[in-house]
Parts: sequence; structure tokens; C-alpha cells
Amino acid sequence: MIQARVAAGAEYLLLAPVRGLADEVPGVLTAIDQFRPDAVGLGLSVDEMKGLTEYFVLADADPIVPLTTNEASEVRGLARFGEVRVPNPTYVEILRWAHGSALPIVALDPSDDRTANLFTEHISYVELVRRTVKERAVSRRPPTPATADEFALEWDREVAGGRGSREFAAARDRYLVRGARDLSAGRGRVALVVDRERFDQVRKLLSDRSSADEDND
Repeated sequence: MIQARVAAGAEYLLLAPVRGLADEVPGVLTAIDQFRPDAVGLGLSVDEMKGLTEYFVLADADPIVPLTTNEASEVRGLARFGEVRVPNPTYVEILRWAHGSALPIVALDPSDDRTANLFTEHISYVELVRRTVKERAVSRRPPTPATADEFALEWDREVAGGRGSREFAAARDRYLVRGARDLSAGRGRVALVVDRERFDQVRKLLSDRSSADEDND
């Protein structure tokens, strides 16, 4: 897990665990607990957070989660570094940890419908084809770096390194940071949790309000 504190109006604790890696969970929960935030923002859509809460936090038994070929390959590649769980255990355990408390836990990503619209706005048909080819290639031969952190970054570069994909990711991050700023209004300390590959961009946007507010995605 990588983390940083950003002072930008409010004080933010930005946490970026590797998606799916169970060993990241204790460190994230400890960091949030020690930071004592007034609210926690998650890199999830409202729809995703609702699904995790209903089917994993409140359910008596976890449902079976079907995986795409690409997702299954990512799990296999990451499993070299420890236990991998689907869905992302970091978000599930944060929601479980906060359940029943008065601490606000807020999903900051665009809705699923808005995310789909952003995807089509930024990723052309040609890039979609190229992205699909890259996903198939990396599924057949996942990266083999030395650490889980490097794996997460390399996987993202392989799959989403095209110009349109980068623009789509940037639009989603701008949306998240605007939501984080709204969440911080009247609050002094806000913890934010995003997937590892989003850390650098989100940290930059938090530190530079003008870049975060450059459009209205």
C-alpha cells in the first residue's frame, strides 16, 4: 500500500492499496483508524458500494463472483504475492469496519451509467479494439515484476495505456476529487481510498485545485 497526506483546504489521507490483495487490508484499516477522519471517500460508484454492502457486508454468506478472462488472469498473476480476493477485499472490509458507526462512508466515482458514458466519450472504436487485443495478450502472459505494487502499475499500463484510456481515467479521477472536495466541506480530515494505479493522478489533482476543476465531467 502506498499513502500520502495532502493539505488542500482539508487534510486528506490518500491510501492506495493493490486491488484484490488481502494483505493490504490490515494496513489500510490501521491507517484510517489512526488518522481519525471525519469522513471516508472510496473509489467506487454508488452502485458498486451498494452491491458490496448488500451482498458481502450484510449477507450471511458471500455469493459466487463470476470473473472475466481478463480478471481471472489478473488474479492469477497477483496471487504470486499473497492471497487474492474478489471483489476487492479492501473496500469490503472498510464497509464492514464502518457498518453501524456514524462515520460517513461515501462512494466518489461516477455512477455506472455516467462511467459508461465517459468511456464512450473518450475511447474510440479503434482504441477499443486495440485495448481488447492488449487485454487478451496480457491475459495470456501476465506481467511478472518483483512486487505487487509494480504488478498493479504494469498491468494498468498494458491494458489502459492508450491516449483515450488515459483521458477516460483522468476524467474519472477529476470526478472523484471534486467529490472529495465536496465531502471535505465543513470537515477537517478526510480519508480517501483508491486503487494503486490511481494514486499519482489523484494526489496531483488534490494538490492542484485548478486542474481538478478544469471541466465538468
